[in-house]
Amino acid sequence: MYIAIYKFEVIPGKEKQFISSWKALTQLIFEYEGSLGSRLHHEKDQTYIAYAQWPDQITYDNSGTKLPESAAEYRNLMKEACSHIETLHKLEVVEDLLKLPDTNQPNSI
Repeated sequence: MYIAIYKFEVIPGKEKQFISSWKALTQLIFEYEGSLGSRLHHEKDQTYIAYAQWPDQITYDNSGTKLPESAAEYRNLMKEACSHIETLHKLEVVEDLLKLPDTNQPNSI
């Protein structure tokens, strides 16, 4: 399994726009690109961290070509809501001890 960890600095007042566009884009990536899903975390103030799982690095590296046109709109809305976006880490899983619900669909809070 391959993991990407992202950091987002969200512009004050744009939190709802960021979260909704991140969620919509992430759902499309899950559906069309073969990701295993992602989690969005609020760290502090305007900082959000996303943890994305992929089956392997090849799938991750080749992602982005199968998305529908609507993905560009969500990506732009997400970028407009942020002052900074950064990929912090790209990681290979060595051991996995997380217990997840028995489902193939992304969790919804």
